Amino acid sequence: MPSARYVWMVVVCISWAGAQVSRTPPKPDREFTPGPPVEQPVPFNHKTHAEVGVECRDCHPIKEPGDFAGLPSVEKCMLCHQTIKADSPHVERLAEYAAKGTEPEWKRIYQVEEIVYFSHEVHHDEAGVACSECHGPVAEREVLFQERSVRMYACMSCHERYAAPNDCELCHDTH
Repeated sequence: MPSARYVWMVVVCISWAGAQVSRTPPKPDREFTPGPPVEQPVPFNHKTHAEVGVECRDCHPIKEPGDFAGLPSVEKCMLCHQTIKADSPHVERLAEYAAKGTEPEWKRIYQVEEIVYFSHEVHHDEAGVACSECHGPVAEREVLFQERSVRMYACMSCHERYAAPNDCELCHDTH
């Protein structure tokens, strides 16, 4: 069994090392390259929808507790597409989902590590960060792909630019 003095020294060393890490800028995320376009069960052109005034939050609501931005429901899509482009094969596919009462299995494009806590509500609603800051210029895209890194370096660099805290406990459960 280690002595209390030994345990105390280990705690001090770990605390000191943690303080040094938080002061040391992270290494650049040199390994990130944009991903390939992601094929969805129903093709969705963000550019076309943005051009007619559809906003991100119209289709991607942030519900309590605010950790995630939701995905559009078929019911929401069909509010417009009962009449707009109703004869399109893609809209017909949406109508089939609606008739069955099911949702397409949309494929995620961005995913943070499980050890990371991220809140869309804090970033978007409270800090006023635009969706494009993390997701890129989605309103200009016909097909989406991961074009921005969500690794620690990218997040910490953004926090630095906006003078936001970069403490470990902000994004990681350190208990």
